[in-house]
Amino acid sequence: MQETPEAAHDHNHDNEGHDHDHDHTHEHQHGPSLNPECTREMVIDVPADEVAKTYNLVAANYRKYARIPGFRAGKTPESIVRRRFATEIRKEVIDALLPERFNKGVVEMGIRPVGQPNVIELSVEDGQPLHVKAVFEYLPEFSIDGYKDVTVPKPAVELTEEEVKKELDQIRDSRSTMEPVEEERAIVDGDWAQIAYKGQVDGLSEEDAVINGEDAMIEVGGQSTVEAFTTALRGATKGQEIKAEVSYPAEYGEPRFAGKTVTYDITVKGIKKRIVPDLDDEFAKGFGRYQTVAELEADVRGNLSSRKSRAAETETKDKLLSALAEKFPFPVPESLVQDQIDARLERGLRALAMQGMDPAQMRNMDFPRLRAAQRDNAVQEVKFQVLLDRIADAEEISVTDEEVDRELAIASMQTGEAPDALKARLTQEGNLGSIRLQMRRDKAAKALYERLP
Repeated sequence: MQETPEAAHDHNHDNEGHDHDHDHTHEHQHGPSLNPECTREMVIDVPADEVAKTYNLVAANYRKYARIPGFRAGKTPESIVRRRFATEIRKEVIDALLPERFNKGVVEMGIRPVGQPNVIELSVEDGQPLHVKAVFEYLPEFSIDGYKDVTVPKPAVELTEEEVKKELDQIRDSRSTMEPVEEERAIVDGDWAQIAYKGQVDGLSEEDAVINGEDAMIEVGGQSTVEAFTTALRGATKGQEIKAEVSYPAEYGEPRFAGKTVTYDITVKGIKKRIVPDLDDEFAKGFGRYQTVAELEADVRGNLSSRKSRAAETETKDKLLSALAEKFPFPVPESLVQDQIDARLERGLRALAMQGMDPAQMRNMDFPRLRAAQRDNAVQEVKFQVLLDRIADAEEISVTDEEVDRELAIASMQTGEAPDALKARLTQEGNLGSIRLQMRRDKAAKALYERLP
């Protein structure tokens, strides 16, 4: 069975070639759970004479091309062909008889199925009637009358001087350098202590209990520095040996230390000071595209304003879609939710891989827990997508081939893949339609946002 073309277009679920390769005459399949609020059942019965006719056509085709030792092509007895290719012939018979009837049935029901039909009864045998019972999810109809009257407030996007200063300070900090403190003095807050250490972790085996480090840098008084280190190092001098007992909180990021107490022997090897450059014309010239600090600041203001505007627009669109989902409630097909969870997990795993996470670690992750944690957001995203599709229909929003090509050109610059090659690959993978569909949703969301007072 497969979806109707309308459903495949609207939700990019291409179910062509659905596999009905069943090995028994009577079967009961139990697929993933479906949402009963948007689930329907269909029974399909095909007369025995039509089943027999289809079996004969498929078997004749196999006999024509079958290559079986001891027989010339096209001369193998049909009885041998039917035995040898019984599974393949049966599958082709099912695929020849069911999809058209399923599509006709859902058209008569007036619904748009999504996901794969779940076959719960199947009986097919040459010369006998074919019987199928399947359950499937569909996208429910619901009204969006009055959607233009739903509004949310737009947040202010004006920049403050404090925001500009913070951004410039972060830029200066990114260009800072670490310089040794040459004078003989004690460590004070704000200094970076260069230390060698040996630690003994309580509660671990002898092999795991000892930790060592030679040139660790500790920011004394820093926000991310454990307070016990700051207390031990504050007032110390270069060459001094000190002890520190550090109790790590249970939620500490490194599991080996979480909830443990570590006794450290520390040697102060040096003191360094972070030197932050002055915000002046010379600093601006260091970027290679500015002559004055005023030019740098103007660029920073422009970029910061654009980021703030985009963030405000994204936040407002989410609030507006949440308000629409509340005003126009509808049940969500579970198959769409699971697809969205898959997509979210795939993005997350890809990000972890890019950060260098070991594939073995990823394989050992608690995927049932991860899927459960993604569910609420996935349900919300599916609702937003369905709403945007309906609104795009109502506003007759479309995406031209030229717009798709421009989007692919931007993507090609980011990936380094030639635009034509990228388009050919996406077409072959069946993902070009998804891009067009997402662009259509983005245009619908933009129209909603721009209409807000």
